[in-house]
Amino acid sequence: MSAELTQSPRATIQLWRSLWDLLSFFFQFFLRIATALGTRHFILSRFPSFKPLPLAELPVQDPPADEGADSPELLERLTVVLDLDETLISAFETPTLPAAIRDQAAEAGLKWFDLECISSEKDSEGKPKVNLVTVFERPGLREFLKQLHEFADLVLFTAGLEGYARPLVDTIDVENRFSLRLYRPSTISTEHREHVKDLSCLSKDLSRIVIVDNNPFSFLLQPVNGIPCIPFSAGQPCDDQLLEVLLPLLKHLSTQRDVRPVLYERFRMPEWFQKCGIPAFGKLS
Repeated sequence: MSAELTQSPRATIQLWRSLWDLLSFFFQFFLRIATALGTRHFILSRFPSFKPLPLAELPVQDPPADEGADSPELLERLTVVLDLDETLISAFETPTLPAAIRDQAAEAGLKWFDLECISSEKDSEGKPKVNLVTVFERPGLREFLKQLHEFADLVLFTAGLEGYARPLVDTIDVENRFSLRLYRPSTISTEHREHVKDLSCLSKDLSRIVIVDNNPFSFLLQPVNGIPCIPFSAGQPCDDQLLEVLLPLLKHLSTQRDVRPVLYERFRMPEWFQKCGIPAFGKLS
């Protein structure tokens, strides 16, 4: 008994030291980005265990030519893989949508629409249930897709089910700018996370492929191809991420022979995953 009492304070001190080291790492990581790029609001996802990385911005003036940059006409078109929920839109089951959120979005001029989606659940007669969903578009969404399509091939990759996502994307992409749509069955399960988006299903050559997702665990197999964007919700009507942050960054990447060195230097995602206990897949040497 006396040995247990002697060891308990020591174990507690070691635990607090480990927690302090981990918190110090995240603080220094965020501070380094904020110091280099300027202050930006950091918004938490609906998942309390995940704190998204802030998105790095390009300088207002044109940066000096990168070593890996090339004339756009000499390069293959960039492939941009876009997540759906909390990246392009924010959706709620209509009966559970708080009236205050709808009123705030309407007053701010946020675009929204109601949609009937086929559920994976069955009713009493064995027929698929139909759910009513209210969808809020991230500010600038239509213009973002229009401008992005001018220099990149667009792929939608969502962990959502097709019965929900297909009619939703039909509404926001009436011009059919997405050349490919991938739904939950196209994701894979790993020992670390489920619903992982493996970009190798698109091409063996990933040098000109980038994925934008509010959940970095979605691209844990190709961390140096990912942009961890800030999640969007209907309570953020003044969000400017698509046109002011993402679009300039993607334009810059379109001039690179290989996007991975640029994204690695900007976000250091392999190291972030390592701190989360996940092996550093795709780390650049």
